[in-house]
Amino acid sequence: MSNPLAYLAGQLEEWKKAGTYQHLRVLESESAAESRFDGKEVINLASNNYLGLTTHPRLREAALEAVRRYGVGSGAVRTICGTMTLHMKLEERIAAFKNVEACVVFQSGFAANAGTVSAILTPDDHIVSDELNHASIIDGCRLSKAKIHVFPHKDVAAAGRILAELDGVPGRKLLISDGVFSMDGDIGPLPGLVAEAERHGAIMMVDDAHSSGVLGRAGRGTIDHFGLHGRVDIQVGTLSKAIGVLGGYVCGSRDLIEFLYHRARPFLFSTSHPPAVAAACLAAFDVLEAEPERIANLWENTRYFKQGLISSGFNTGLSETPITPVMVGDAALAHRFSRALFDEGVLATGIGFPTVPQGKARIRTIVSATHTQAQLDRALEVFRSAGRKLGIA
Repeated sequence: MSNPLAYLAGQLEEWKKAGTYQHLRVLESESAAESRFDGKEVINLASNNYLGLTTHPRLREAALEAVRRYGVGSGAVRTICGTMTLHMKLEERIAAFKNVEACVVFQSGFAANAGTVSAILTPDDHIVSDELNHASIIDGCRLSKAKIHVFPHKDVAAAGRILAELDGVPGRKLLISDGVFSMDGDIGPLPGLVAEAERHGAIMMVDDAHSSGVLGRAGRGTIDHFGLHGRVDIQVGTLSKAIGVLGGYVCGSRDLIEFLYHRARPFLFSTSHPPAVAAACLAAFDVLEAEPERIANLWENTRYFKQGLISSGFNTGLSETPITPVMVGDAALAHRFSRALFDEGVLATGIGFPTVPQGKARIRTIVSATHTQAQLDRALEVFRSAGRKLGIA
């Protein structure tokens, strides 16, 4: 009998020949500054665990206590019987932290973006989106079936021109941008975009996944960083990166959140977070406010490592944040570089198309608050050694 999926094996073989095939690295320890992957101890520069909260004692204890008290699962989606006290407390905690009326928690940041955009817009509406916005934003835009208008990366004037052209055109307009861009590590020009949204009566939406816990007071994100409270209609954040656990959330007006309770498909059709996850997330927000030194350490390590890469001759692109790419160009070369780094004790992932455009492959690095200077020095030494062997720096 013929195999109707045989074509997949052919595609996999093409990737292997091109040098872009990747196997999954298996984590065999805690996710920490130094971790064990595939039987090897390595300095971990690939994780989104910005503040080291994955192993924080307060989060561990909160999760264990929640399991002891509530069990391991909620048993249902939120709209049937899966909304627990912990879920409501977490949403209230995040709303207060972000200085907004209300919040809804999703099972992932991807679900938060995709579910929100597709819920609030129709095919009669228009989306104005940065060309480098995250895949979850792009998928949400497509699911909404609204008309999509893409502007060049961080080009406020271009976004404004598109909105001006849409003045008087039927349908709602949504202007959307990442707060921090996940592959380049640069910060979105939010003050200018917000002004354009206000000028043309557009809904303003910001995905703050990579700035939550990184920018703003106690990690409140780019809206706080730029002082834009009350001027951004929809804020998306994550519980899976700096918060150290799992999930995503959307913040905004009470009406927005109530609407998403009724129409956001990932919320309606996914079982709610286990008690341990919700409790650990609650504890993480307490830690953010109680231990400001973690964010200070993160930025100190970021400046130190970034400068070390630059002084070693590497191109770190547009980075302004702990996300620091090492630009390579060719995808196969980026993956060879990543493997060479791993062989010498550093985990830093090679990233190519379709995650980034063709010809812009890179190694993406992210330092954490818990890396020691000795670990960063060792990582820089490995980067220099492997880079010289491959002719990258």
